[in-house]
Amino acid sequence: MTSRNPRDSRLRLVSPRSLAAAPRAVTQRRTRRPAPRPPEGTPPPAELARMARTGLSDAARVARWADAALRPGRDGVNPGGKGALSDVTAERAAADLGLTPVQVRADWDTARLAGLIEVHGDTARPGWRLRAWSRDDSAVLRGWVALFDAWSLAYPEPADREPAAVAEVVSAMPQVLSFLQLSAGPVPVDQLLDLLGQRVTELRTERCEIPYGPEPEAAPEPAEVPEPAEVLDAPLAPLLEWALHALASVGALTYGEGQATLTPLGSWAVWVKLEQICVAAQSPAGNIEQSAEDMLRGCAQLRPNAARAEYRAWLAARPVGGAVTELIDAARGEDALSRGLAFEALRVVGAPAEPDVRAVVEETPLRPYALLWLAEHDGYDPEDAHEVLTRAESTWLWVDTAAAVADHGEAPLLVRHLESAVQPTVPALLDEVRAVGHPRTVQVLVALAAAHPDPALAKAVRRAAFQVHTGGS
Repeated sequence: MTSRNPRDSRLRLVSPRSLAAAPRAVTQRRTRRPAPRPPEGTPPPAELARMARTGLSDAARVARWADAALRPGRDGVNPGGKGALSDVTAERAAADLGLTPVQVRADWDTARLAGLIEVHGDTARPGWRLRAWSRDDSAVLRGWVALFDAWSLAYPEPADREPAAVAEVVSAMPQVLSFLQLSAGPVPVDQLLDLLGQRVTELRTERCEIPYGPEPEAAPEPAEVPEPAEVLDAPLAPLLEWALHALASVGALTYGEGQATLTPLGSWAVWVKLEQICVAAQSPAGNIEQSAEDMLRGCAQLRPNAARAEYRAWLAARPVGGAVTELIDAARGEDALSRGLAFEALRVVGAPAEPDVRAVVEETPLRPYALLWLAEHDGYDPEDAHEVLTRAESTWLWVDTAAAVADHGEAPLLVRHLESAVQPTVPALLDEVRAVGHPRTVQVLVALAAAHPDPALAKAVRRAAFQVHTGGS
């Protein structure tokens, strides 16, 4: 852009891109870790995929029926049930497939957990894994691992147990599964019960907080104790039995005659999880133990591929729900670069982050990022996702990204960022930038004026910055 007359300056129209997608000024070299091999005796991926297809055949059948019978515009999916089947649809599916409505609902829920059916808001639709089910073994295995991860949702939990006790067992089961995987054979349930008890005790110890300093005066005991003694003393045997039945229901293990044994699929899935932990422990840039905000700052100078590897390592070491909450909180901060990178990390999370992303759509600073994330999640090409934004939202995002460049980038990058504005001329851009009311508008315009080589354009930008600062026009 070299025109001496800012009124005639044309901006090249390009699709807005997040700063995280731009090449970084600093490249990071890292040694590639050789691809790990599963334990000896693990079936090849094609055989594992065949097992997964067999185990999920009923769920895939219901998903295909829904794909054919519940086209857009037809009734069937209860709009008030977050993708749940209505009674009429369940009965219709049962009649068509020769099943009972209870079986249809169970297979529908399994299909949702495996990603064969995806729920977006109040509607359900076929997932990409269903499209690739017959030709893509990796898609099948990812779907089965998704079901394995959700084992505690696939089987009704005991109604007579406190939720806190159930949650403790769910948190402790990865160690039990690791022991089963290392044992490579049947393990007596009594031995698993001892291990579960040890792990639950460790979890309770980790939660214990001992206050320092003088003890405060004893306060009267509340009428209701937050964690009743019966929760701490609850027998674990019924909960272990529930957990083993739930894992058996998804095909991860076999359970009977007082013993439990991982299936080949279950053993492979546990190995995959252990390998993810190993990868996390060797995170390329060493941010594995950092908070979300510090991790994102550590990724600021990485190229996109290296940054995504770091996000995966960081995410693998944390429960998905807590990690998503941390990333959203980091996006709410004042650092615009962290905001953009947080949503790049949420892209790595994928579908599990959708409810949290959808929940922040009405928050002005996060709205453009959330809308772009949801558009890409819904199948938009990343280059076309910006079409879901209004002009004002695109302008807000332009200013926010410019703030990130001004804080962390170089002057030439800020000048190039001018080309990504949706406005056709500089005066139009300046008018709309002033109108959106971004809190960093003045700083962005001042930085742009200082960086731009065209004196006339720089003068116009400085004037706009002064007008925003003084509230003039």
